[in-house]
Amino acid sequence: MTNFIAPDPAFEARVRASFDRQGIMRLIGARMTRIEPGRVEIELPYRADLTQQHGYFHAGATSTIADSAGGYAGYTLFPAASSVLTVEYKMNLVAPAEGERLVAVGQVKKAGRTLTVCELEVLAVQGGTAKPCAYGLQTLMCLVGRTDVPG
Repeated sequence: MTNFIAPDPAFEARVRASFDRQGIMRLIGARMTRIEPGRVEIELPYRADLTQQHGYFHAGATSTIADSAGGYAGYTLFPAASSVLTVEYKMNLVAPAEGERLVAVGQVKKAGRTLTVCELEVLAVQGGTAKPCAYGLQTLMCLVGRTDVPG
């Protein structure tokens, strides 16, 4: 549970619509499973084509869903007529990403007018047990007056 209040009452629909436009999320089979002000979770089911040479999820797949989870966590707190861009993020891979699925959690730590900082965590879920496999920190930029709807 977060203590943030979204300035846009339609934040959930706006975030889901934006997520649905991300080709990379469709390509890898990720889905958004939780949205609340300042927090988003994205799940990625295991597929052999998302692995590295040892059969673990590739760090690129792990980082991709973490970046989007954090980006959308921040976006939940942005004004309606805005968009989000990642300015910087860093991931620490702390254990093999081994399991039936990954769950990336993006959590806003500091929401600002232009820059927002998020904490990222990726959990590898196997047999009902979730273990952290990556942690990260991310800085986002709010682009006011510039929606992410193509047009």
